[in-house]
Amino acid sequence: MTRKYQAECPVPVKRAVMVQTWENLVYLHWAYEPEQVQSLLPEGLLVDTFAGNAYVGLIPFQMRGIGVPHLPAVPYLGTFPEVNVRTYVIRNGIPGVWFFSLDINRMLPTFVARTTYSLPYCFGKVSHGIQQVDNTSIVETLVQRRWPQGVEASTELRVEVGNKIEVPSDFEHFLSARWGLYSQTLRKKIRYAPVSHEPWPLHSANALHVDDSLVQAAGLPTPTGEVHALFSPGVSVRVGLPSTKFVE
Repeated sequence: MTRKYQAECPVPVKRAVMVQTWENLVYLHWAYEPEQVQSLLPEGLLVDTFAGNAYVGLIPFQMRGIGVPHLPAVPYLGTFPEVNVRTYVIRNGIPGVWFFSLDINRMLPTFVARTTYSLPYCFGKVSHGIQQVDNTSIVETLVQRRWPQGVEASTELRVEVGNKIEVPSDFEHFLSARWGLYSQTLRKKIRYAPVSHEPWPLHSANALHVDDSLVQAAGLPTPTGEVHALFSPGVSVRVGLPSTKFVE
């Protein structure tokens, strides 16, 4: 039986350690056999599924205004494009996001995120932008990973933004309405960081061009089947402190 996912944050973050804005998000998702994704997850996390399928997402967006509450945003280092490869997991009844990789074009935030949140950030050439072409919004994304070295990875995306979705489906909530992220410490402890924001404003989208190797670089098989595309103009985000207490 497919579980319904909450469109609104069930437990808003009261004491945020970080605030930021996520803008012009593109959601590209492919269906996978659950076993293919589960094999890449740490012990203690279960792949979350919809109608029997696991889903892997390629998500480019613009990160803007990273800072701490009640203080000005960090200049320059607090605004950059990001492209992440992720899947959806659950532990002790708490659903969340598991990141396989997160590519950005700022070296210092790469190291900070790896050390504080235990997230696999990568550094390289990354660009993400939206423009009007014949009265249509087109999002273009480029990634050329430079670090860590050893596995070449890149992406080139071009996505057309469609109409606003007035009432998102259960499946669209499954792909977007996640209110926390999981990571694993160097000591193999599973941590969970709560995330809160307003409900996602979603639009339909059409993937015009996808040339990607970030998904394969994460250890996943090459995606097959049709890609599912969505777009969101963005939300304002509050991130809580990562902790093991949520999941023990």
